[in-house]
Amino acid sequence: MKKRLLALAAASLALSALAAPAQAADPIKILFVGNSYTFGRADPVMSYNAAAVHDLTAGFTLTNPTGTNSYPAGTPGFGSFEPHPWGGVPGIFKKMTDEAGMAYDVSLSTRNAASLRGQFLDTANSDWKLRENVATQKWDTVVLQEQSDAALPAGRGKNANLATFNAYADQFERFIHNGAAQSYKESTLFGSLAACMATGLSQGSCNTTRTIAANPNASVNTKVYLEQSWARPDMVEAHLITKPDITSADGRPIVDTSSAGGNATLYYDTLAGMTADLHDSFYGKAASNPNFAGVVPVGDAFQRAVDSGLAQGSGFYGADGTFAETANALNLWWLDRTHASKYGSYLSALTLFGSITGRDPLTLGVAEQAAADLGIDAATARTLQRVASVQLGFTAAVPEPQTLAMLLAGLGVVGLRLRPGKRLGCAPAR
Repeated sequence: MKKRLLALAAASLALSALAAPAQAADPIKILFVGNSYTFGRADPVMSYNAAAVHDLTAGFTLTNPTGTNSYPAGTPGFGSFEPHPWGGVPGIFKKMTDEAGMAYDVSLSTRNAASLRGQFLDTANSDWKLRENVATQKWDTVVLQEQSDAALPAGRGKNANLATFNAYADQFERFIHNGAAQSYKESTLFGSLAACMATGLSQGSCNTTRTIAANPNASVNTKVYLEQSWARPDMVEAHLITKPDITSADGRPIVDTSSAGGNATLYYDTLAGMTADLHDSFYGKAASNPNFAGVVPVGDAFQRAVDSGLAQGSGFYGADGTFAETANALNLWWLDRTHASKYGSYLSALTLFGSITGRDPLTLGVAEQAAADLGIDAATARTLQRVASVQLGFTAAVPEPQTLAMLLAGLGVVGLRLRPGKRLGCAPAR
């Protein structure tokens, strides 16, 4: 009898365990560290899905708004400063992960034009504690986005500073993974006073002692990614200098007629050349420091879209050097030809989604909600999903029609030269 009661009790416990609802896994905590390329610069991206994203800089703006962009009085659609909270590309990423049934807790720590050095040393002002944002909790994943042209070789951009990018990408990696308190001079960080001053810093700055408090939430298990920036048409194609912010009544950039106006300085002949340098910088950094989880190839995805003829690659300015409207709806760049348009931001989010979750962006499907919310039609969303999928290796690239025709014609010629019954074979790997 006793044995029977014990057996019944055990069976009851087993049935209770089966009936109990499964415990949901803890959400994956991800932090996006970056700048206006991250938060989207303008709506509909800037505020997208903001309610589902933790904007860690919103409070800083309330205390001291000088850490963000200001706008002239009367600028259409804007107050004195960019409105918070921000959703941006992290907000699009969040929507995609929700649709995929994945639990992600998304945060962003961003500031206009912020470099990784500026983020790490809190150079915006005394109230914007950007490095400290990174130390507020233990993250599963952190994505680092450098200032747009800062990772370029010396002389190849207004803010080109490859040595500083390399140094502060490593500083953030150590801060996130190890988190030990440190005190250093940048003359030591860069290897010498001369090397430090070669980055554009003064002797006084190079010899200033930088005191960094410990990160109490450092973890060796955090995956730290570098997000590769995209090439900029405003650094490639001839045009007149425009105002940096929206000032015209119709929302278009206007020509700068001040003493600072004139022809814009160009740094590259092609978008592809700039993309190649950015690729080398980001992948070179990741290769030199195996503690990075990898590179999110957003810039390469932009270039793939251009090279395949799916996105506009030229004609961003008119013959008079001013902004030009284009008939090609798939323009990855916003009006200022540096920030991403809603299409570019969507492609960025897709590339981040595939890189970080390991899911093929094509699995999001034609009914993907973020695209619909942003005003991107289903066919265009599918096109951008495929670009990201091919870029990340989920999908094999399909040759363009002209290339495919030439390939088939070539195979036909080869076939005529083969003996009847003999099959084509693959050449051995070399």
